[in-house]
Amino acid sequence: MPRRTQHEHGGRGWSAAIDIHHNQPVPGQPAQWQAPHRERSQDKVVRRAEPDLDLVEAAFAEGFTEASDPTSFLRLAQIPFEAVADDGAKLALLRVEVEAVTDVGSLTPHLGGASMRFDPLPARMVSRRKRLRFMYFDGTTLRPLDLVQVRALVPVRR
Repeated sequence: MPRRTQHEHGGRGWSAAIDIHHNQPVPGQPAQWQAPHRERSQDKVVRRAEPDLDLVEAAFAEGFTEASDPTSFLRLAQIPFEAVADDGAKLALLRVEVEAVTDVGSLTPHLGGASMRFDPLPARMVSRRKRLRFMYFDGTTLRPLDLVQVRALVPVRR
């Protein structure tokens, strides 16, 4: 589409003159405004299959903390109590941790990067989220896993 000038639209301004498509959803994919705070390579595989994984994780954390029977909640969510890791280690679920995180400040590097500037965030920019972690024991040590990693585990069938 050719770019129109402000004058062709009777002086209504640039926003009325330009047809912007960046907010249009991609056909076949849900629109999402949440921005995950971490992006790891193992997350990308699951995110292709489930684009709202951050919302699923947030809903899990919220539901788990309010569940009257946490063990049944884990069964309903198909979280394995015993599983086999990619490296063959047998894992046993010991604990589920839900951590509340609130970002109240920001750091900005000064020109040249030798020092940083700290600024407290105004209330409208404060970021709140919950982190979910599953603590499995592998026979010698604890292994903290996130939801993506837990979904990749092979459950032990009894």
